Amino acid sequence: MTTKAKCPFKDAMIGEEPETVSNPFTGQKCVLDPDAVATYDVIKGAEQIASMGMLSEERTQKMWEEVRLGLSWFKEHHPEEYMILLD
Repeated sequence: MTTKAKCPFKDAMIGEEPETVSNPFTGQKCVLDPDAVATYDVIKGAEQIASMGMLSEERTQKMWEEVRLGLSWFKEHHPEEYMILLD
């Protein structure tokens, strides 16, 4: 784990304990602090919803904006974990 920074999403559910998160493609794992777990969850959820193609164009765009915001946050605050889990 790197720096402790607050999750950029005000409505994200933030746990109490660090968690181990796995890259679904490589199987590599990282231990993330609760704010990083919440940010990761929002990124992956927004990515999945946006990719489904079932929302309006405006709502789909909003989901991709959330993905980009989360990725930028990860690059800044958890660069090693970003490379393992999200790059």
